[in-house]
Amino acid sequence: MISAINGPVIKGKNMTTFKMREMVTVGDKRLIGEVIILEGDIGTIQVYEETEGLKIGEVINPTGRPLSLNLGPGMLKNMFDGIQRPLEKIQEISPIFIPEGIGLLSIDDKKMWETVLSVKPGDALAAGCIFGTVSETEVIKNRLLVPPNLSGTVIEVVPDGSYTIDDVLVRISDHKNQVHELKMAHEWPIRTPRPNAYRKETLVPLITGQRVIDIFFPIAKGGTAAIPGGFGTGKTMTQHQLAKWSDADIIVYIGCGERGNEMTEVIEDFPKLIDPRSGKSIMERTVLIANTSNMPVAAREASIYTGITIAEYYRDMGYAVAMMADSTSRWAEALREISGRLEEMPAEEGYPAYLPSRIAEFYERAGSIETLGGDEGSITIIGAVSPAGGDFSEPVTENTKRFVNVFLALDKSLAYARHYPAINWLESYSGYIKILSDWYEDNVAEDCISLRNKMLELMYEENKLQEMVMLVGEDVLPDDQRWVLEIAKLIKVGYLQQNAYNKDDTYVPLEKQYAMLKAIEYLYERGREGLKLGIPTSQLKDLNIFGQFIKMKYTIPNDDLSGIDRLKDEIDQYFEVLFKKYEN
Repeated sequence: MISAINGPVIKGKNMTTFKMREMVTVGDKRLIGEVIILEGDIGTIQVYEETEGLKIGEVINPTGRPLSLNLGPGMLKNMFDGIQRPLEKIQEISPIFIPEGIGLLSIDDKKMWETVLSVKPGDALAAGCIFGTVSETEVIKNRLLVPPNLSGTVIEVVPDGSYTIDDVLVRISDHKNQVHELKMAHEWPIRTPRPNAYRKETLVPLITGQRVIDIFFPIAKGGTAAIPGGFGTGKTMTQHQLAKWSDADIIVYIGCGERGNEMTEVIEDFPKLIDPRSGKSIMERTVLIANTSNMPVAAREASIYTGITIAEYYRDMGYAVAMMADSTSRWAEALREISGRLEEMPAEEGYPAYLPSRIAEFYERAGSIETLGGDEGSITIIGAVSPAGGDFSEPVTENTKRFVNVFLALDKSLAYARHYPAINWLESYSGYIKILSDWYEDNVAEDCISLRNKMLELMYEENKLQEMVMLVGEDVLPDDQRWVLEIAKLIKVGYLQQNAYNKDDTYVPLEKQYAMLKAIEYLYERGREGLKLGIPTSQLKDLNIFGQFIKMKYTIPNDDLSGIDRLKDEIDQYFEVLFKKYEN
């Protein structure tokens, strides 16, 4: 029974029969909680609902199982809270707020799904094998999985037809002659990673259509990335772009501790977005999880694990999953609040000492794998980080940086200058350049990575020159350095800056991304030829040509790049006339 109440943290006595991490129901309202500490007969529980109105002496009931998700058809196109309760169904029960004690609602157990089974009596089914399919949406087929902890020989199969997630579809007999029932859905604990056959090296990029990411700081499919930035720098907007346009099969988007209006924007915008691959709504392949800032803090801590468990479920079907967590800082703050209520010894800035290991455990669940059933699947984790005051030296950002391979640092000054995505090219990096270089050489161009490196070097050089310009002014610089400044400015405005509201610029295919950067390099090299002839930068810079370069992201369609060739012809015509004048 309850002996102490401290916000979402409850202490109970006479709990010797309870298990660590067991899911429990607390009090007369039967609030959902989880055992997190056991000391003798005293247990500590974190409750995933509001605890207002609980009283000392109310009963704590065990369930005999850990906090788990019901994984099956019906998750796509849906929106859940931090412990997988569907918000649409909750709204029918209580239109304004989430009521206490509504229980562990899950995916719809009444809906009939048209099911096609692919096994027959006598077939051997190993753990993780696919035994049938359901058209979960118009775009995605849900491949019905044997739970990872079951295997055996098929002894009974129902005929193809319409069934609910609770109907028994297949019965199997294991090596002990015990009979197990296979349904569309099965449960899995959120804190236990789902097993796989083995991990594979990540050799393919996640194509996002964002130039600064795809060419300069690519993310591998099955990789990890962090997007840190202070308030107003565009973390959520950048993640929305990645969720909308990345070439993953499934999107899992977690709004963790963010403002309600941001999640409202997601709910309103995503159904209207047309998936460029299927022509259908992007919600056909999206799962939304919302634990906004006014929802229970303990459920916020669980929401990250809910999202990654759902992602692993679709990965095990052989899909490439992209998971967006916005933001892991709010998750870390939930850890800090619960740790404080548990009276644990605080570490740096009040965060618990186990913060680094929790962040590492989360990002470790990303990766490209061979599934137990022999397919290939992947999870790419892209986590936003919200350091207070934009301070990247604070614990969450620093520890995240240790465990991710792509760091997309958002810059306040770029955001305030309306340069989006506000990714700072000097502080950002990608650890996947080396392993992805072969893919870029084979699928984009042989010199794609070397071109990227050359342009980044120009940006680094421009940064050094800007320090001199601030001291002595641009006019005293030699012409070759002034030319670097002009080209770097062109790269910033004409290439790295991208307009999410323009139909041709919101998503840019890799072919156009490369062609645009190659054209800028061509202009740079022609200008260097002119410098050798003694032509001043003021003459090399033709305002008409530079203006066309800045506008080419809008004026040249994604499916017709002939305009870039015409632009190169204009460059040649201009420089040939200029060269003749100075040669004579």
